[in-house]
Amino acid sequence: MTEATQRTSDSGVSIWLDDLSRSRIESGSLQDLIANKNVVGVTTNPSIFQKALSQVGPYDEQLKELGKVDVETAIRELTTTDVRNATDIFREIAEKTDFVDGRVSIEVDPRLAHDTENTEKQAVELWEKVNRPNAMIKIPATLEGLPAITATLAKGISVNVTLIFSLERYEQVIDAFIEGIAQADANGHDLKHIGSVASFFVSRVDTAVDKQLEEIGTDEAKAIEGKAAIANARIAYELFENKFANDPRWAALEAKGAKKQRPLWASTGTKNPNYSDCVYVDELVAPFVVNTMPEKTLNALADHGNGAPTIPGTYAESHAVMDKLAELGIDFKAVTDKLEADGVAAFIKSWDSVIADVQSGIDRVNG
Repeated sequence: MTEATQRTSDSGVSIWLDDLSRSRIESGSLQDLIANKNVVGVTTNPSIFQKALSQVGPYDEQLKELGKVDVETAIRELTTTDVRNATDIFREIAEKTDFVDGRVSIEVDPRLAHDTENTEKQAVELWEKVNRPNAMIKIPATLEGLPAITATLAKGISVNVTLIFSLERYEQVIDAFIEGIAQADANGHDLKHIGSVASFFVSRVDTAVDKQLEEIGTDEAKAIEGKAAIANARIAYELFENKFANDPRWAALEAKGAKKQRPLWASTGTKNPNYSDCVYVDELVAPFVVNTMPEKTLNALADHGNGAPTIPGTYAESHAVMDKLAELGIDFKAVTDKLEADGVAAFIKSWDSVIADVQSGIDRVNG
């Protein structure tokens, strides 16, 4: 293990890789990251699968076995195979951590982001298709996604809630989680191995807010460039601490073996070259969080990251940053609402590319 990744892990951060492909599994690359860089889980999304499935070669053998199936069936078979194989690689970690880590996420079709009923249905289908206890089903935190999150957890299925940008939505996600676990308990499910993370997106917030700060152009505005995303995430961690400490519903469920829904920092690759390439890892270190990062960010962390705790004691400063944004006239709710909508649209665009690439593969291998 590298010193920086070990220090980050020792500080309470679970390092997950934000990437998966057939070639990464078969080459031993994933196993190497587990052995040498403290990686204890994996997340996927439509953009990651678009990148993986656009490769000519790694999936041809399975496409030949599938034959001339419809493209939706082929995508489901290809992606769930990768996730199943990855969960098997992480099974030992899952068992050693009592299924806190060792998780591999697969996302419902992003075109269902505003369709509660079909999100619930597909979550069950994906869970049964992967058929591994350390899988997680990703559901976006849209308003329509919230009841689907509750319903999926109520069936005893582990959930990764994705595309969270605002504190308001994050609190709704926690409420949906607690209600889902309460229903799972009422339905007779063993709560101990039902896992959940709340994927709070980070770097995209700075990209959006910094653009507005640059347009304002004052010294005051320039002074807080690059601070909004970290402040927002740190306040989210404060909310996490307070919510689970003070909600009486949760105390009763935890006594029955339920595990808290952990905050997961997503979108942690640095997009502004003027910022440190591991800033969204180093500035968000605290116990009981997950940071899922692309390999480039993981390598930066391993090479020159810090890994010491950086969230405790920063809440007043973080609230001050958000207050300053409001004083400068930045409508943060409008920013996060747009980021959610843009995030769903981007994943749908990636999924459209997945459909085209897999159809091309089906046609190619079948002549």
